[in-house]
Amino acid sequence: MTNKPRVLITGASSGIGAVYADRLARRGHDLVLVARDVGRMEALASRLRGEAGVAIEVLRADLTDTSDLASVEARLRGDSRIGILLNNAGMAGAGGFLDQGPGDVDRQIALNVTAPTRLASAVAPRFAAAGEGAIVNIASVVGLAPEFGMSVYGATKAFMLFLSQALRVELGPKGIYVQAVLPAATRTEIWERSGRDVNALQGVMEVGELVDAALLGFDRREPVTIPSLPDAAQWEALDAARQAMVPNFAQSHAASRYRAAA
Repeated sequence: MTNKPRVLITGASSGIGAVYADRLARRGHDLVLVARDVGRMEALASRLRGEAGVAIEVLRADLTDTSDLASVEARLRGDSRIGILLNNAGMAGAGGFLDQGPGDVDRQIALNVTAPTRLASAVAPRFAAAGEGAIVNIASVVGLAPEFGMSVYGATKAFMLFLSQALRVELGPKGIYVQAVLPAATRTEIWERSGRDVNALQGVMEVGELVDAALLGFDRREPVTIPSLPDAAQWEALDAARQAMVPNFAQSHAASRYRAAA
């Protein structure tokens, strides 16, 4: 056990979650790994215990299952050693909107939206009472780009960006740091699972580089980290344009452009 906060990582059996586990263990954090694949998590935990000398617990959970989700929520509420929640678990549906049935849509929303929101809700009161803690939400640049055509997946990631920004406004004054990480195409198993060939894509980032950049953003306490974006001023301009609109939303009448000419 270290004096650094314990980190609970969802989707920790592979990809981004597994690399976060590696990097955070080497920073001296004890970990709670959460995913469905116990075998992979146990192998990862065994290696990192030996290489980093930290305590690692494996917690099997399918976050689309309400009872499993409730057990992880209970752990977050009750374990005062957990000081960082890393909401990484996610999935993309195969094909486009017309190819995805109700079950496909439900699973994406359950894993990408419902689970991370409920986990953040479970841990936030304890963090607020302590006056410290961090919530990291893995979103995606797809949430900014409807042109990519991943309608449901992109919508879930847009939700996670909004949630992160809103939680920063609400929870930041209480000492809680909230970071949204927006990866672009990254070489993980999500592509194969959704029926897409990652090798057919351009500009695919390796997972290690993505996580290292995200952790640098974490250290800098960035509210939004977009590792693939060369010019931070582009994001800042977009966010500033959004904020400039806000005062104009409160109007007693429709804008003149929506009123018929006299």
